[in-house]
Amino acid sequence: MIDVFFKGGPIMYPLLICSMLALTVIIERTIFWIVEDYRRDQALVDKILSLAERGDWERVRARIGNSKDFIIKILVAGILHREFSMAKAMETAASDELDRMRQHLPILDTMITVSPLLGIFGTVIGIILSFEILGSAGIEEPQAVTVGIAQALITTASGLGIAILSLFPFNYFNSRVEKAATTIEKYATSLEIVYERLNQSITVQEATKAPRHKE
Repeated sequence: MIDVFFKGGPIMYPLLICSMLALTVIIERTIFWIVEDYRRDQALVDKILSLAERGDWERVRARIGNSKDFIIKILVAGILHREFSMAKAMETAASDELDRMRQHLPILDTMITVSPLLGIFGTVIGIILSFEILGSAGIEEPQAVTVGIAQALITTASGLGIAILSLFPFNYFNSRVEKAATTIEKYATSLEIVYERLNQSITVQEATKAPRHKE
């Protein structure tokens, strides 16, 4: 394997860096999503919506505790700013959470794009080297020509291999972000509806209790 690496020429070094960066991001994002799945507490999310429907904000605060569930953090942001702008507060919190989920993905995207280009660059260099050797040594030494051809093929294969193996986790991580965004929208909308319904109910009760003046 080391022999193949050195036969690939100088372009193999930036390709090695690309592969290390891609692998680091893949491992980091995999651990990130494992932790996020562990932190999810669907029962608590449903309980918070149930308490919010009754307007029991004190019990909501007591039940939240130190939950790290990203849905709960977004709902809490809306509840804390319910008197001002619940929707805007949740939108800001959701944006922060989604940015956190997309972290380092641009690096992986760049590696997917750059690696094949570096492979092609190595291919061009290898072909140029082959023609130079062919021009100086002639066809009497075909083994010398194969050095450049081997370099061309190795760099191309390496670049494509890095890109292909990185593409699958990249698409998976993006799908997780999209799924999280859909889930956030679902529960944020549910909380807004619950809060609007509660406000309407309070308004009706106040109107019913208001004294009527006889004419």
